[in-house]
Amino acid sequence: MTVQTDERANAILRCFETRDRDLLVRAFVTYVRTLMEYNSVVWSPDLKRDIDAIEKVQRRFTKRLAGLKKLSYSQRLKLVNLPSLELRRLHTDLLWRYKIVFGVIDLMCDDFFKLYPCTVTRGHVYKLYKPSSTSSARSHFFACRIINAWNNLRYIPLSTDFSSINAFKRSISKTDFSEFLKYDV
Repeated sequence: MTVQTDERANAILRCFETRDRDLLVRAFVTYVRTLMEYNSVVWSPDLKRDIDAIEKVQRRFTKRLAGLKKLSYSQRLKLVNLPSLELRRLHTDLLWRYKIVFGVIDLMCDDFFKLYPCTVTRGHVYKLYKPSSTSSARSHFFACRIINAWNNLRYIPLSTDFSSINAFKRSISKTDFSEFLKYDV
């Protein structure tokens, strides 16, 4: 998949006559990033080499934009207003978790998660119980990999808003999830 997306990113830079950064970034988001994020809730890489392979596509694309070659990847992302792909996958996982718990989509919450029985601890009342898993495959499954980030939502920004999906999106977009990311941006 990364070869195909890398080819698309290169095609965008070759085919567009303009060097307008905003236009090229919008084309990248539309034609390349959608492929890299397709079905990320089902398959989200856990190994650092896989995360790096996916991130490399965006890293190479931003490096080839006019005037950004000598900047670090994190500086380039800030200038073009893009988050890392790993952070986008984490946000997507959290949004799907929200949709399942609050019944926005027609999936049974009990099929994926168990609410933490004790509600007198710190944090929010929607905490999840994290089952122990004996295999690494199970621990990277959606229902298990998202629990630590979800349970810590109230601690990180101190004001995660669960009132609506849009309020939730806004509050997680302002949250620093660096402790849950494996890739160093």
